[in-house]
Amino acid sequence: MLKMQSVKKIYRTDMIETHALRDFSLQVNQGEFVAVTGPSGSGKTTFLSIAGLLESFEGGSYHLDGQNVSKLNDNARSRLRNEKIGFIFQGFNLIPDLNIYDNVEVPLRYRGMKASARKARILKALERVGLASRQKHLPGQLSGGQQQRVAIARALAGEPAFLLADEPTGNLDSLMARQVMDMLAEINAQGMTIVMVTHDPDLARRAQRNIQIVDGEVTDFEIYEPRASRRENPSPSAVDVL
Repeated sequence: MLKMQSVKKIYRTDMIETHALRDFSLQVNQGEFVAVTGPSGSGKTTFLSIAGLLESFEGGSYHLDGQNVSKLNDNARSRLRNEKIGFIFQGFNLIPDLNIYDNVEVPLRYRGMKASARKARILKALERVGLASRQKHLPGQLSGGQQQRVAIARALAGEPAFLLADEPTGNLDSLMARQVMDMLAEINAQGMTIVMVTHDPDLARRAQRNIQIVDGEVTDFEIYEPRASRRENPSPSAVDVL
């Protein structure tokens, strides 16, 4: 699904050259749930930006769902990003003046889809996260956990090849964080590939594999036991609680 080989990313100013990624290699297979961890400044955000086709890079190769994206121009990257990648951000990134239905619809409009096709995808995604009955609510009328569920629905409505989650529980309390992680685990169990950047080791252990980045390089990885064997006391359904 995602394969980076010897990727390099350098940020330059007049006086300073910063190597954000150094000979960075990582492969994520279809259906995996991978957590990416590391200290502040380690290169996690740069990795996320390159994986999400938001930034280019200087050296190495990157294949996304079998396609070499290393030499794509900005327009081609934008099209591929809209079709292949679903984003979930720490800050939800919802438009406050649009209701929930319209927030989920925004990325689909950029594809030029017919209204009937957009509606079918939006309702399916909102039902999947348990918010179909609140589609006319504004973001400010929802809890933080519900807003993150809207963000997940927005990502799923595009039917992406995989999800990139950037600190998806960073703005939530511990209970809501657990429920969002339960929802991501459920989505992954249905076959969706997920790559999650997090600073929280407890959340990272909810993934199947943990990749650690230090100074722009993968320094360690750990494969965890299947989630079912680690959840002796599972919390209530994410849809019921959030």
